[in-house]
Amino acid sequence: MPRFSVVVPAHRAQGFLRPCLESVLDQSGGDVEVIAVDDASPDACGAIIADLAAADQRVVPVRLDRTGGTGKARDAGAARATGDYLLFLDADDLMAPGTLAALAARLTRTGDPDVLLYDHERFTVWENVQESGDGDFLAAAGTRVFTAADLPDCLACYPAAWNRAVRRDLWTSHAFTFGDAPYADITVATRVLTAAPRIACLDRVCVRWRRRRSGSLTTTRGAHHLAVIDRYAELFADPDLPGDAGRAALYGQMAAMLMAVGEDRLTPEATPDFVRRAGRLLTEHRPAGWAAPEPNEARWVRAAGTGSYGRYRAALGARAAAMHLAKKARARRNGLARALFQRYYRMRLRRPVDPDLVLYAAYWNRGVSCNPAAIYRKAAEIAPHLRGVWVVNKRDRDALPPGVDHVIVNSRRYWDVLARAGYLVNNANFTGNVVKRPEQTYVQTHHGTPLKHMGMDLRARPAVGKGMSFGRLLDHADQWDYSLVSNQHSAEVFDRVYPSGYRTLPTGYPRNDVFYTSGPDDVRRARQALGIAPGTTAILYAPTHRDYQREFVLPLDLERLARELGPGYTLLVRAHYFYGQSPQLEALHAAGAVVDVSGHPCVEELCLASDALVTDFSSLMFDYANLDRPIVIHAADWAAYRAARGVYFDLLSGRPGETPGAVAADEVSLAELFRGGAWDDGPANALRAAFRERFCGYDDGLAAERVVRRVFLHEEPLVPYRPLPDRRPAPSPASLTTPAPAVPTL
Repeated sequence: MPRFSVVVPAHRAQGFLRPCLESVLDQSGGDVEVIAVDDASPDACGAIIADLAAADQRVVPVRLDRTGGTGKARDAGAARATGDYLLFLDADDLMAPGTLAALAARLTRTGDPDVLLYDHERFTVWENVQESGDGDFLAAAGTRVFTAADLPDCLACYPAAWNRAVRRDLWTSHAFTFGDAPYADITVATRVLTAAPRIACLDRVCVRWRRRRSGSLTTTRGAHHLAVIDRYAELFADPDLPGDAGRAALYGQMAAMLMAVGEDRLTPEATPDFVRRAGRLLTEHRPAGWAAPEPNEARWVRAAGTGSYGRYRAALGARAAAMHLAKKARARRNGLARALFQRYYRMRLRRPVDPDLVLYAAYWNRGVSCNPAAIYRKAAEIAPHLRGVWVVNKRDRDALPPGVDHVIVNSRRYWDVLARAGYLVNNANFTGNVVKRPEQTYVQTHHGTPLKHMGMDLRARPAVGKGMSFGRLLDHADQWDYSLVSNQHSAEVFDRVYPSGYRTLPTGYPRNDVFYTSGPDDVRRARQALGIAPGTTAILYAPTHRDYQREFVLPLDLERLARELGPGYTLLVRAHYFYGQSPQLEALHAAGAVVDVSGHPCVEELCLASDALVTDFSSLMFDYANLDRPIVIHAADWAAYRAARGVYFDLLSGRPGETPGAVAADEVSLAELFRGGAWDDGPANALRAAFRERFCGYDDGLAAERVVRRVFLHEEPLVPYRPLPDRRPAPSPASLTTPAPAVPTL
């Protein structure tokens, strides 16, 4: 029987669940079982639990047939527990390192009490940390063992399920349950203390409580928050509440909780009823001589205690007026440079939204490409009633395909279409201060699978994050309705680093459809257009951007590599689009050492034409894996890149699912891999297969159709996936024997 049973309910938490569970499993010391309850979650919570359960026998998976809410999921987990002590942890929170060892030591020292209270801290997406407010009481209690009647101030500790360890015998003997009532934590946390014959404390932060921006009870505004009043009414009617001191402690906890709810969690129509009911509760149970611990709370309790919504508004009106004036002053300081276009934009925002108008953009308005382009083409095929318009920079408009309707960034028509389009589709962000209207649907397609750190994780990476506005990043994420992913890894990372209320769509990446819809003739035409001689092994070399380098520096000596490879090989070199033209690369191209394809409009065509990919940290490796062709990693500066940018897994570990193929340290070893055959041998192929299974899960040639049918045509469910063994990627060049048809381009 384990010492601890940690119950983790999970619903719509795929971006946070894995780190949460790992924070328990990675504890140093502590005999533990982790009961992970999938509350019929519509995302990948169940798959994450199954994955960790398969790897670690301490994980006990529980699956509920229908969503019952956090309370029901906790109850189901507690019923499966076998440990001496029950602990609860929410799926978006973290257990601090060393917690289980510290709990075990304190339990032993205090003679295994019935309840052990411990501290927590709150942290936001900005990593701002706020103390719990319980630290002084926990420190003062020391190693004393007591009852709630002995130290009634214990009832003022934050009323949560996850800041106390409860002896399972006490839990079962009193038949404690959370049920499905909102704010059940309050009653259960309090009654556990009033029922416990022996309570102890630990003055240590054991739980990091994540203050989510959306998707939780506390961030969803509505009338359901009025349930907090019912919970406190139940507690004040409880005969087990210990005397006047206990009621005073509970009153202080209640006042703080009601203020938190009243200020941030209610819709306008729910506020009057809340004030009336909260006022009665605050007045009826107010202890003689009670005083709020700080001025804001005192002001709010006085206002709400009137029980009159009118007097409540009047009492808080002066503060609200001051905040409004401060907001107006900040707006004036933002400047008037964009006033003209913004005024026009606001005018267009009054016009009706056109439900058949789709505005597309890719790579900060560089033209028709990537996932938005694949969606655009599929929409023209199966949703022809839609009219697609592309946003393009003025300098890039001449490269647009003929006949593409487009608007120039910051033109009058740009602001007009941005205001009226029923759908916004982008793989980055739209230019300007965009107002996302309720009638508009915003599809964020992204443009790669994250190996490197992204989003809010970059706050700790000054090489790239120093000049970023993370507030603006979050504002953008708040506008998304859908976030497309091609694998579960991306779903988890994006949900965590772009925290907001959008829906993740596991459609696959539309741009990768071409890898499954192309046939032999398409591969031949792609090679012919690039001038690749028959029988030649074409190697696509695609190094990525380094945030710590101002200019493009070739990581490889390509002239030497071409010489080492010898005849029969063609190097196709594609520099990252962040960099302009490279004189060094142009000189190598002119000398015939390489073929510079940096300006080629379609990277997917380059992939089709090549026999293998050589890259360092480019996300192109994840897309290329769909072709099931060899991938070779050259990452001589891996340590510097990992330290500067941060990564989500060790690309060079050699473990299946992390390393996609053979690894080379320099030009000589890279050439030897190709000449000796190790680039495409059994071990390399096995690594590639595992990598493809992990990162190409949703890519099967039907991604664009899934997006169009789900988002534009509102069809449910998603088009079914083709099983990985049944997918047929475009044939490799080596498998083709007949010449290409006389067609100029793909």
